[in-house]
Amino acid sequence: MYSVNNIGIRFSGIDLFKNISFLVNEKDRIGLTGKNGAGKSTILKLLSNEIEATSGNIIIPKDKSVGYLPQQLENTSTLSIFDETITAFEEHQKLELQIDNITNELSERSDYESQSYLNLINDLQNANDRFHILDGKSREGNTEKTLLGLGFDKKQFDQSVSSLSGGWKMRIELAKILLQMPNLILLDEPTNHLDIESIQWLEDFLKSYHGAVILVSHDRTFLDAVTNRTIEITQGKFYDYKCNYSEYVKQREVLLEQQKSRFENQQKEIKEIEDFIDRFRYKATKAKQVQSRIKMLEKIDRHQLDLLDKKSIHFKFPPAPSSGKISVEISNFGKSYGDNTVLKNIDITIIKNEFVAFVGRNGEGKTTLAKAIVGELEYDGEVKLGHNVKIGYYAQNQADLLNENQTVFETIDNVAVGEIRKNIKSILGSFLFSGEDIDKQVKVLSGGERSRLALAKLLLEPVNLLVLDEPTNHLDMQSKDILKNALMQFDGTLILVSHDRDFLKGLSNKVFEFRNKKIKEHIGDISEFIDKKKIQNLNELELKKTSSDRKSKESSSNKEQFLLRKEFDKKQRKLQKLIQTCEKNIEVLETSINKMDEDLADPQESMVSFSDETFYKAYNGAKSNLDAEVEKWERLHIEFEELQQP
Repeated sequence: MYSVNNIGIRFSGIDLFKNISFLVNEKDRIGLTGKNGAGKSTILKLLSNEIEATSGNIIIPKDKSVGYLPQQLENTSTLSIFDETITAFEEHQKLELQIDNITNELSERSDYESQSYLNLINDLQNANDRFHILDGKSREGNTEKTLLGLGFDKKQFDQSVSSLSGGWKMRIELAKILLQMPNLILLDEPTNHLDIESIQWLEDFLKSYHGAVILVSHDRTFLDAVTNRTIEITQGKFYDYKCNYSEYVKQREVLLEQQKSRFENQQKEIKEIEDFIDRFRYKATKAKQVQSRIKMLEKIDRHQLDLLDKKSIHFKFPPAPSSGKISVEISNFGKSYGDNTVLKNIDITIIKNEFVAFVGRNGEGKTTLAKAIVGELEYDGEVKLGHNVKIGYYAQNQADLLNENQTVFETIDNVAVGEIRKNIKSILGSFLFSGEDIDKQVKVLSGGERSRLALAKLLLEPVNLLVLDEPTNHLDMQSKDILKNALMQFDGTLILVSHDRDFLKGLSNKVFEFRNKKIKEHIGDISEFIDKKKIQNLNELELKKTSSDRKSKESSSNKEQFLLRKEFDKKQRKLQKLIQTCEKNIEVLETSINKMDEDLADPQESMVSFSDETFYKAYNGAKSNLDAEVEKWERLHIEFEELQQP
């Protein structure tokens, strides 16, 4: 159990939140929610000891470990992908050394009834238990399985980490945390860098995880699949719901209505008191009653509307200009980066008013084709826009292209023309920028605020083809809902690159699946596509990988055969070493037990008392450890024999 006690955090003299308290239980799956800037990431940083609270404290037991994945993390490793990932097993190596040291010490001692001997046996048992929980004997296999689950191809394992993009480096950091199996996992927007298949694999992993999980995510489907508890932070206040995100939304509506009712009733009461004071303030005969009302007014604990009513916030895209029947026609399209061919021989047509989703694993060419359509890169083949097609484009890094020295208002004002300039404040208000927010410089905005501002720029000019590449990254739930509602009413053509299943749901009538340098067309919504593909469970993904690996081995080169043999020899040596260590432990424990049996056979000679609880505790502990070691020895032998089979 982890305890958060009255914590508060203050930045630049302003309280982000204060007096927040909650407990985290061993099997909790908690989703932190709230608009961008509410303090969700700050909570994770506090729990991971990245920053210190201004007030209050956080209690994490000394024997509990915490794994933390921030939104951004710099990895400068020059190791290969596999070698960097396997560095996660530092605890495994320490446990192995601890087990060896304790075993050696026990073999040299004969004070079986002493407290220090019992403590050593207890330490050995704890170390063995933790090593078993971490599945220490399967490090390499688990590393491979985790990397495959997170979207890496086995052919990439020898590739240098330094050659990867930031998103793929974050996958490695996520893999390392999962492999370390900490007691508490903290994840800040883990799905931002994952594709649909990898997100589903991560869902399955977290659902069956042995420890507690706290995560920040704006992926509603992911939250519903993983969490059993939702904590909302809003305007410095804290609300704890014992349910997943969708159920929380329902309960939140009930709470909002109750809060509004209390607020309105209190406002009515306050107005009546104020009216009485104003009416009789200067009447001497009412002086006593007026003073009583004034004191009553001062004592009222005023209700606040901490929960925002999101229903009133909305915006619309300008009407789409008239265009031809075909929006985009692509013929014999191909694109390579050096020796790496991403797409080849692509022929697709996108019809006017179609809503199309581009889906597939990262690196399969979704963004490449989107950039080709908007004219941002060179390619082979032909991409032809239809008659009078006007494009609005939101790139993955669109928020990073904003001028950091401009204010929010200037960002829009400098590019707005004509009548739309009169509506700038209204447009910004639709994207949750109001009051002093519009005078903030871009450089002080959060990632979500920058994304909202970049999206607001799309409203400045009427378009009939929207190309949006991961528009929901960094957007909070409220902003995503606002954007989705606006897109549902857009009367042009939409091309949407996204891995957010909930956001895609209902937004597409056609899915283009990118895989193996090709594009396959699927009619229908994203939900129908996922059902058709049946990629929702880990077993099927592993089956596909196993089949692929088998084919790869059959056609592997001499070099690959050599590497496979080298890996086989390494596993064989490792198993032999583990078996030898196990046999040594068994010998030590059997010697100890035999000596205790002799003492029990002749208690007068050995001075053993039949009421000596310490002796029997050590005796039973040694027998229990022996059983565990024999079971482990049998398991290792079976594994070794299976390894020898062709």
